Amino acid sequence: MTVPQAGVSLEASANTGLARYYLVRAIVAAAWVAAALTVGVSNSAAAAILLVGYPAWDALANWFDANDSGGLLANPSQALNVAVSLVAAAAVIVGLQSGMNAVLAVFGVWAALAGLAQLFTGLRRWRKFGAQWAMILSGAQSTLVGVVFVKQAGGAAVPTIMDVAPYAGFGAFYFLVSALWLMFMNRKRTV
Repeated sequence: MTVPQAGVSLEASANTGLARYYLVRAIVAAAWVAAALTVGVSNSAAAAILLVGYPAWDALANWFDANDSGGLLANPSQALNVAVSLVAAAAVIVGLQSGMNAVLAVFGVWAALAGLAQLFTGLRRWRKFGAQWAMILSGAQSTLVGVVFVKQAGGAAVPTIMDVAPYAGFGAFYFLVSALWLMFMNRKRTV
């Protein structure tokens, strides 16, 4: 739970905590993209670790965020996101045995479901925090990209980690925009 500093409202403190969370998510996603573009493209073991790690990290991040916001029971869309992301991480491990088409299909299903969960989380948070338009847009885009991934996975072309990297890159962008927007709103409230 975020504890407000002296002279800081509970709302501003919650917004600051959420802004920090979004900033951490942006940094981790950007680091994932950098790793995918450098070691992931040339080392299949590194690519496998990155592909399993991305949904696993999403599960962990959503779990921490939900716990900071009243717990998983109070945040059903985040609880769903945790469950879907954990299943996706395990499914990527299994999919790697079949090939990258299977992995991209798993990423597609995960992106669609996690995107819907993020969309609902953003809509729910709009009333309390405002400035959730980037998270709502990100959730909607993730859902659409998920459908595209599933369609591409059924094709003859063998995908690579480079097919997933732009998805993570957009995630980093949306989390960064959300963090900066909340920071701006907090600064504006205190002035």
